[in-house]
Amino acid sequence: MKKRIVIFASGSGTNTENIIKYFQRTQFAEVVLVLSNKKDAKVLERAQNHGIAAVSFTKDELISEDGVLKFLKKSELDLIVLAGFLLKFPEIILKAFPNKVINIHPALLPKYGGKGMYGNLVHEAVVKNNEVETGITIHYVNENYDEGTIISQKKVKLLKNETPETVAKKIHKLEYECFPKIIEEILRNG
Repeated sequence: MKKRIVIFASGSGTNTENIIKYFQRTQFAEVVLVLSNKKDAKVLERAQNHGIAAVSFTKDELISEDGVLKFLKKSELDLIVLAGFLLKFPEIILKAFPNKVINIHPALLPKYGGKGMYGNLVHEAVVKNNEVETGITIHYVNENYDEGTIISQKKVKLLKNETPETVAKKIHKLEYECFPKIIEEILRNG
C-alpha cells in the first residue's frame, strides 16, 4: 500500500505541485490531500488539477479538536508536509502525529528562522548580511517556529552581486531537487 502524504500550504503551491508530480511517478507514496488556511490560495487549484483533494480551513478549525485534526485522523496519513505554510502549527496536531510533521525553510537554520522569517524576507536578510552561502533546511516541526530537529540541509554558494531575487531562484531550484527526495527518505526510514 502506498504511503500517504498530506500537505499544508498557504500560497501559490509550486513546491506542493512539485511534490505531487514526483510521487505520481512512483508506486511508493502519494499526496492524498492538500490543506490551506487561505480559501483563494493557488495551491488548492494546483492540487485539484492533479486530482488531489484540496480543502481550505479557518484558523479556528486548525486549532479545534473537531476541525482539521478530526479530518487528518480520518485520512490515515503517514506524513504531514508543510510547504510554504505560514501559520504556527498547532500543538494539538503535533501531539496527535508525533514525528510525522516536517517543514522546509529557505535558509540554513538556525540562521534566519523564527516568526516572520519566510520567503523573500529571508532572502533579503541573507543578501543584507553578505552571506557567502545559504540553502534549505528540512526539519521536524515542534511548538516553536523553525526550532524542530533538523533532518537535512542543502547548501548553495552565493556571489557578491546576489539580489533577493537571484537567491530565491537558487533556493527554489534546491527545494525542487531535494524536498521530494528527502520526503521519500523519511517515509522509507520511518
